[in-house]
Amino acid sequence: MHLAYPAVLAVLLFCTGLYGVLARRNAILVLMSVELMLNAVNLNLVAFDVWLRDALHSGQALTLFTIAIAAAEIGIGLAIVLAVYRNRGSSDVDRLRDTAETDEAETLPGDEDTDDAAHGTATPATAPAGKAKKAEATA
Repeated sequence: MHLAYPAVLAVLLFCTGLYGVLARRNAILVLMSVELMLNAVNLNLVAFDVWLRDALHSGQALTLFTIAIAAAEIGIGLAIVLAVYRNRGSSDVDRLRDTAETDEAETLPGDEDTDDAAHGTATPATAPAGKAKKAEATA
């Protein structure tokens, strides 16, 4: 078998995963796209291991290690996504990034905070407290 067939398939899988990471807004779909990219790398590792006829099968051993790391990454990533979804009510990646980067606190549905700093009308005495509260929440 030629090395070009699995290499082209791996490139197509990796490009599909890269497009999914860059274009998707749902965090779960981003994790699935990362998994697709890791599988493309695994395909390359096994294909080059077979092509080089390595006696130690180091490509296949490294593939098993990569699969174990990917399983742990998906488990931890899914736990983080579920925790964020419970706290924020959305797993939209753009929305989460926007809430972390803005200076004014964004009011979320069900947020009953009546602090003046959260509504943008902070007095000079309460402004540092509002920024410290936001920094603590994003840390």
